[in-house]
Amino acid sequence: MIQKRPVTPDDRSFLFLLYCSTRQAEVEAHGWDDMMREQFLLMQWNAQQHSYAMQFPKAEQSILLQNNKKAGRMIVNRQKEKTTITLIDISLLPEFQNRGIGTSLIRELQTEATKQQNLLSLSVLPTSPALRLYERLGFRKLESDGYHVRLEWRGAI
Repeated sequence: MIQKRPVTPDDRSFLFLLYCSTRQAEVEAHGWDDMMREQFLLMQWNAQQHSYAMQFPKAEQSILLQNNKKAGRMIVNRQKEKTTITLIDISLLPEFQNRGIGTSLIRELQTEATKQQNLLSLSVLPTSPALRLYERLGFRKLESDGYHVRLEWRGAI
């Protein structure tokens, strides 16, 4: 079972490690040395954190725990005026992937969206394996800008 708790400043190093784990294959393909990889990842991570804070200043950021061990993070923005829940990010360390954790968390959001008669939206890289998961859970593609695919789940609305 996954527990959630708010992100704290003490989680910064874990969040960077988690981010690096999601980009590992991509940066290894460049053939950079360790220092270049770390500098690139730190720059990209800082840019992502800044972008999320600017676009979604009231988003709920959670550390995901399994058996009291940090497993990942989830960022969710609830826009009451637009009746939309946006899943901004859900990331799991590799050892916690393919265990049904992501599916369970997304289904919780779908249940919440249904109860509140909200839409559930997200964006994903078109090459991400998560795209198949989202489609399997009933998300529909709305548009693509070539870098991200925007998806929406309407449930019983």
